[in-house]
Amino acid sequence: MVVRVMATGVFDLLHPGHVYFLEEAKKLGDELVVVVARDATAKRLKHEPIVPEHLRLLVVQALKPVDRAILGSPTDIYQTVVDVRPNLIALGYDQIWDEQEVEAEAARRGVKVKVVRLPELPHDHLATKRLVERILERARATEESAR
Repeated sequence: MVVRVMATGVFDLLHPGHVYFLEEAKKLGDELVVVVARDATAKRLKHEPIVPEHLRLLVVQALKPVDRAILGSPTDIYQTVVDVRPNLIALGYDQIWDEQEVEAEAARRGVKVKVVRLPELPHDHLATKRLVERILERARATEESAR
C-alpha cells in the first residue's frame, strides 16, 4: 500500500523552512501531495500573498520532495482532503489547525486520516514574515544612510 502524505501551506517567498517542512513531510510516506493555499484563503488566514497562487504552485511543484502540487479549494479546505484522500496530513508546528478536529471532520466526510504535527523548523528565523521585516529594516537603513 502506498502511503500518501498531504502537506499544506501558502509557500509565499519560499525559504529554507518551507523546504525543511516538505522534506520532513515526505519522510512520513511514499507520496507527498502539497496543497498550495489559494490567494483568498491565504489572505483570510495569514496575509495577502506577494506571489500569486499560480506561480507559488509552479515553484512548489519544482521542489525535490514534492510528488504532486495542487491548488486548494477556494471555498472548502476539507474538499481537498476528500479529493486527495491522504493517509496522513502533515501540519507545520505553527499551523492553526487542531489535529483531532481535522481527523474528525475528515472522518465525517468519509476519509480516515492521521494528522501529524511536525516539530519546529530549525530555520524559522527565515520565515516569510521575518524575511519581509528584515528586508524593510535594510531598506530603511539604506534610506537613512543616504540622507
